[in-house]
Amino acid sequence: DLVRSRGLGDVYKRQVIDKTIKIYYSYIRVSNSYMGGAFVRERLRPHCSKGSMTMLDFRMETFLCVCRCMNFTRASEELHITQPAVSQQIRFLEKHYKTKLFCYEGKRLMLTDAGRMLKNAAAAMMQDELKLQERMLTSEEGIKEIRLGATKTAAETVMPKLMHTFLTRYPQIQLHMEVEMQENLLAELDRGELDFVLTEEYFPKGEYDFFPYIRVRLIAVCASGYPIGREPVNLEELFKERLLIREEDAGARKALECYLGSQNHSLQEFIKTVEIGDYQTMKELTKTGCGITFLYETSVARELAQGEVKEIVLNEFNVAHDLHFIWRKGSIYANLYREMFQQFSSQEEELQDVRS
Repeated sequence: DLVRSRGLGDVYKRQVIDKTIKIYYSYIRVSNSYMGGAFVRERLRPHCSKGSMTMLDFRMETFLCVCRCMNFTRASEELHITQPAVSQQIRFLEKHYKTKLFCYEGKRLMLTDAGRMLKNAAAAMMQDELKLQERMLTSEEGIKEIRLGATKTAAETVMPKLMHTFLTRYPQIQLHMEVEMQENLLAELDRGELDFVLTEEYFPKGEYDFFPYIRVRLIAVCASGYPIGREPVNLEELFKERLLIREEDAGARKALECYLGSQNHSLQEFIKTVEIGDYQTMKELTKTGCGITFLYETSVARELAQGEVKEIVLNEFNVAHDLHFIWRKGSIYANLYREMFQQFSSQEEELQDVRS
C-alpha cells in the first residue's frame, strides 16, 4: 500500500518489494529455527520428488539433506535456513537416538555407523511414502506408474524383452524407463525418483535389497566368415586382431578389462582398437568383418541364431555377471517387487530352456 500511494516507478517499486520480502523471510526463518518446522518443510518442498512432501519429521529431512551435501553450510543454503538451525536439528536427532550421527576426520564430515543406518532407513521411508502418496492420489482412477532405471548394458542386453513381458503382463501400468550411469540411477533411487534399478555393476548390498534377474555371459564375437583359425583359441592369440570396443563406462568393456587385469593383460596389448559409443553400430561393424568384439551373449542372441555372427570359442574364458533388480532396503513394497521380479525371472528361465 505504501508503494502504491507514493506513485513510485516500477523499478523502484520492485526493489522496495524485494527488500521487504527479504526482511520478512529473514524474520520467519529465525522464528522457525526455534518455534517449529513449518517453514523448513515449506522450503524443502522444491527438493522433493515432483513437488511432493513427505510425512517425515522436518529434522529428518534436514538430516537427509546434510547426508547429500556432507557439509552443514551447503545444507543450510539448500534448505534456506541458517547453519545454526541445521546444527540444532542434527543435535536434536543425536539426543533423541542417544548416539552421534556425524563425525569429522580431519576437516571432512563423515557419517558414523549409526548415521549410515539412520540414512538408509530414512531414505527407504521417504521413497515408500512418496510411492504411497502417489497410490492414494491415483487409486480412484486406477492409474499406476512404475519408474525403472537401467544401466546402458542392462538396457541393451535384456530391456527390450523385459519391457515386452512387463507391458504384456501389466497393461494397466504406466511404465517410465530411464537409462543412465549407475551412480546417477542410485542417487535417483535414494531420492525416491525411481522405484527400482536394473544393473550388472557392483552396488553396496548393505544399503539395498535386490533380486538376481538373469546371469549374462560375456563372449568373443566375430563375423561368420571371419578368418579366426582353429578353435578353441587362447585369448593371447586375439591380440593380433582389430578389437572393436565400447566406451569406458560400458559394462561389457569394464568386464573385459577386469578379466584382462586378472590375467596380467590389458586392452593396450591388442594391435588395434576402435572405440565405438553406439551399440548397434558395434554389431553392424562386427557383422561386416571389421574386427572382433566382446559382447554379452543375450545382446547378440538373434544375430547368433541367424548366423550373422559367431562366437569365438576361447580356452579358459568364463566371464559372466548377474543382472540385479535393486531397491531401497526395508521398503514396504519389497514383497510386491520380489513377486513381480520372480515372474520375470521364471519366464526368462523358460525361454533359455527352449533355446537350449
